[in-house]
Amino acid sequence: MAETTSTEQSAVPRWKIIGPGLVVAATGVGAADLVATLIAGQKFGYTLLWCVVVGCVMKIVLVEGAGRYSLATGNTIFEGWRSLGSWTTWYFAPYIVIWGFVYGAAAMAGTGLALQGLLGGLSTTWWGIVSGLLGLVLVWTGRYSVFEKVLAALVGIMFVTMVGAALLTLPNLGELATGLAPRIPDGGLVNTLALAGGVGGTITLAAYGYWLREKGWSTPSYMRVMRIDNTVAYVVTGIFVLATLVVGAELLYSTSVAIETGDAGLLDLGVVLQDRYGQWAGKLFLLGFWAAAMSSLVGVWNGVSLMFADFMTNVTGGDSDDPDARAGGKWYRAYILWLTFPPMVMMFLGKPVWLILAYGVLGAFFMPFLAITLLWLLNTDRTPQEWRNKLHSNVLMALCALAFLALCVNEVRKAIQAA
Repeated sequence: MAETTSTEQSAVPRWKIIGPGLVVAATGVGAADLVATLIAGQKFGYTLLWCVVVGCVMKIVLVEGAGRYSLATGNTIFEGWRSLGSWTTWYFAPYIVIWGFVYGAAAMAGTGLALQGLLGGLSTTWWGIVSGLLGLVLVWTGRYSVFEKVLAALVGIMFVTMVGAALLTLPNLGELATGLAPRIPDGGLVNTLALAGGVGGTITLAAYGYWLREKGWSTPSYMRVMRIDNTVAYVVTGIFVLATLVVGAELLYSTSVAIETGDAGLLDLGVVLQDRYGQWAGKLFLLGFWAAAMSSLVGVWNGVSLMFADFMTNVTGGDSDDPDARAGGKWYRAYILWLTFPPMVMMFLGKPVWLILAYGVLGAFFMPFLAITLLWLLNTDRTPQEWRNKLHSNVLMALCALAFLALCVNEVRKAIQAA
């Protein structure tokens, strides 16, 4: 095990600190998160602004824990889960297969919707298929340096367009400040939990350790730079989500405009911006919408494929250092194909109800699963003493686990009602 020294830490080039953190944060913020934030702004104005801050802190805590475990032990998160017992494998196996199938269709539909609104010409379905194939091409070789540059460009587009839209609406700074006081409006508990939980990621949070490894950050000497990387990334994400809330509050709150739930809600907002500020504003916003959706698609096509490659290599008798467990290996490419081609059938034929229900229930359990297993891994001899959780980390992770358990119960309740 490599030891941390000040010499080693100072040898890490400081310009590299913006890397895997930005990737994990950008991948986690997709079109659905933007719609949830817009609806929160539409319904409650700035009342839930504090939730954006809480959501960022929650994700910083969980992603830092996943990164710390990987750097301190040299193990992947799946190796850590396996050390807790076979039950983790029995949970993860159906989850990653069903999640990938349904997410693939959702991601392509989101990007297709944005491109259809922005460019026209093709239907949402065909633009989605084009986006899925583009994602496949971008990540097929597994070259992390290329992947990171693509994500950085998409983040730049989505950040500039959404922050620009927020500035265009001239936010009321006085009301904005009052939103930092924690309070839950009547009938707003679900929105509160969803907004706090939706600031950047689900399964993609667990992919952080894999992106650290692909970046070449693989020993405790990178601990400090990992923490800076993670914090800066979620601060940037928080500003982006805050800008989305501002747009929802300023353009939609106290008006008769009601945007749709689902990705189509973003098209509604594009129309509102176009009517108020001109066609250029609507198009610029749709460009940001596409960048947010595409960054999630490309990030998942790479990151979750890395997780699947590690999972399959381990359960078939290999280990995480085998070529098959890394980017460009056979399992990595197999999962990219699974994300891309079978979901195209769902886009043409519709989504079977039972699959959507299974996706929702399994997905709801993932964030509590991640928080609880991190608490377990980072408080036992599975992690070197120096890098185990301190009191503040345990308190924050426990609060994250409780918050995500509450979200989980709500999602399961909704799934049962839908059935």
